[in-house]
Amino acid sequence: MVTDFTWMIGGPQGSGVETAANIFSQVFSKMGYQIFGKREYYSNIKGEHSYFAVRVSEKQIHSSVKGTNMLIAFDAETIFRHADDVLENGIVIYDSTLENVKVSDVITFDNDFKERLENLLKSKNKEDTVKGILELTSENGASIHSVSFRSLLTELSEKLENPHIKNMSRMFNVLGVSLSLGLLMIPSEKLIESVNSIFSKKKSIVEMNVSAANFAYNYATAKFENIGLKFEEKEIEENTLLVQGYYGTSIGKIIAGCRFQSYYPITPATDESNFLETNEILEINEDRPGSTLVIQTEDEISAIGMAIGSSLTGVRSATCTSGPGFVLMIECLSWAGINEVPVVITFYQRSGPSTGLPTRHGQDDLLCAINSGVGEFPRIVYASGSVSDSFYDTTQVFNYADVFQVPVIHMMDKFIASSVTTCQRFDETRVHIDRGKLLDEISSKNYRRFEHTEDGLSPRSKLGLENGIFWNTGDESDIQGHISEDPVNRVQMMDKRQSRLDYILEKIPESEQIIKHSEGDFCIVSWGSTQGPVLDAIEMLKNEGIDIGFIEIKLLHPFPKELLKKLFSNSKTIIDIEANYTGQLGSLIRQNLEKDPDYYILKFTGRPMTCTELYDTLKKIVSGTAQKREVLTYGA
Repeated sequence: MVTDFTWMIGGPQGSGVETAANIFSQVFSKMGYQIFGKREYYSNIKGEHSYFAVRVSEKQIHSSVKGTNMLIAFDAETIFRHADDVLENGIVIYDSTLENVKVSDVITFDNDFKERLENLLKSKNKEDTVKGILELTSENGASIHSVSFRSLLTELSEKLENPHIKNMSRMFNVLGVSLSLGLLMIPSEKLIESVNSIFSKKKSIVEMNVSAANFAYNYATAKFENIGLKFEEKEIEENTLLVQGYYGTSIGKIIAGCRFQSYYPITPATDESNFLETNEILEINEDRPGSTLVIQTEDEISAIGMAIGSSLTGVRSATCTSGPGFVLMIECLSWAGINEVPVVITFYQRSGPSTGLPTRHGQDDLLCAINSGVGEFPRIVYASGSVSDSFYDTTQVFNYADVFQVPVIHMMDKFIASSVTTCQRFDETRVHIDRGKLLDEISSKNYRRFEHTEDGLSPRSKLGLENGIFWNTGDESDIQGHISEDPVNRVQMMDKRQSRLDYILEKIPESEQIIKHSEGDFCIVSWGSTQGPVLDAIEMLKNEGIDIGFIEIKLLHPFPKELLKKLFSNSKTIIDIEANYTGQLGSLIRQNLEKDPDYYILKFTGRPMTCTELYDTLKKIVSGTAQKREVLTYGA
């Protein structure tokens, strides 16, 4: 009985790899399995290599593993790049017309990879062809199944009396996933349900793809030798959803009452805004307006400027971006800081510096988010570790922005944005909206926007509110907002703004600042999307009788040093796990606690961590054979 299985499909960018993976994910979700999938692609519109790995398990999972049990390849590059990932007793389904393609024929290979691959094949006395790499894969214990995708389309075209189908190579994706499900003997009705769901927008396309799915499924059951794997249907957990990674923040914004979002397109943030645009008008409980105005601007400076302007009217407002876009927002971020304007910036990190690896994963921008800006002003930097967390965190960061009247930078990344996973249905009844000191009316004509108060937070007027006249400027100002360079006023205003950093630490509950997942003499400290691989690795170690602690820091600025110090008190060895080169969280710990983590596990290849890599490295640390700085490199 199969309890944990990884399936991978690859092909040129634009060939429908993601669609095939979504069909596969839906099928196993309908069978009651837990899903974790990740998409990898190059930074071009069409042509370069793209692949999607989907892990299915009968237990809850949060990450990928090293290697794959089944590889579906309808181009040569997928075979060359991923044949080495196929595990012992794994399966390859590939297009038989590719056998004689040489390594040198694949023009999209970069020179370094091509040289490594040719040297590997030469060292194993294999041809530098698809046939050669598949022979090596077969010798490593995998079973190889060939089929001509073009011939399948031709046969289907003749069967349906539709001459156009034989030229529709875009349908290779449906053929590939259907062949794999036929070989695995998955109930065909699950496949057809999923195909209907994925292609539901146009009847003719649905019918054509259903025909292709049935044809390929039946071909596999008739022609491929049974491999003896069996997947039993499970009882579907109540309220389980299969979601894309960006659903959490998108739906969270709608539920939180965000009614304005501006953005300039940038990977991997754009998917969130596209989702919001698709669902701009929704019915909301209690007759509240459900429309979220989404505007694509000419650049990131305009995006944050419009979000700030919208916030000044009293509307909950946000923008979303990635690293290169965020740095363009810094001057406006500082403007929001000095004017105490609540605004949320959803920051989807990727690998830098500069454009860096624009479609790849990284946690490179933590210190940038904390320290960027003109001068000193308060902000909140908050990180989510999973899709589910991002929903609830999104609703919270809007409260933080309103209550503390600061810009909030919500740290996400490509790992979360590009994943597909099963999770519990988002529970909107857990959401509480707090607008802070936002005024609906002002009776006095002596309103002072920046008036000094006991808690350092001034009552906030909306633009246009009667008697709520105030001034905003990028210069230092007095309590009404008029420009002032008076030194006494300057000290008072700086104290007023900066004092709320301590107030934030005091008022945000400890359970929202740091999560202690587990305890142990060895204790992992981390932040953001490393949460999933860490939790899975800890579970793997626990099955071997090894207990590892895990502290996840969500509030990264202001830094909760006293709370962290308390949580560290029973741990002997601290292990910092991050997806960046320098261990940026480690530097915050050193700065605030005057204590350096004992070990660093870092990955900066642009590919997300797998739980398998962490499991192997944590075992080395526990056994005393690890280096102080361990660097992970797995991933194509």
